[in-house]
Amino acid sequence: MVSGSTPAFRSGHLFTAVNFLPDQEFFEPLLHSGPVRIERIVSHGHSTPPSQWYDQNNDEWVVLLSGAAKLEIEGHPSLFSLDPGDYIFLPAHLKHRVAWTVPDRDTVWLAIHLPENTQ
Repeated sequence: MVSGSTPAFRSGHLFTAVNFLPDQEFFEPLLHSGPVRIERIVSHGHSTPPSQWYDQNNDEWVVLLSGAAKLEIEGHPSLFSLDPGDYIFLPAHLKHRVAWTVPDRDTVWLAIHLPENTQ
């Protein structure tokens, strides 16, 4: 963005259907301003491969808008179940993975990526 310019007006709908690649979740950037990034994630029976962990350089706050999911957090003995309205804060470098999402409908997430240590 050029200094002094106004961002372009945009709108959308968080529950708009998407076309999936069979083995991948759908990630859609919605807004990126300075160090903050907001994205929509849509899963449909997707999970992170068992040997893979997310180990992000930034803090992330995620809310589940529809569907259902289970997250695995490294070092925690049980899975975290998420239903619509549930949210979780994942500090930078907290290893985590999506263990399960409901297979018969879309699971829609809204993720806000923040600079490290913003709690």
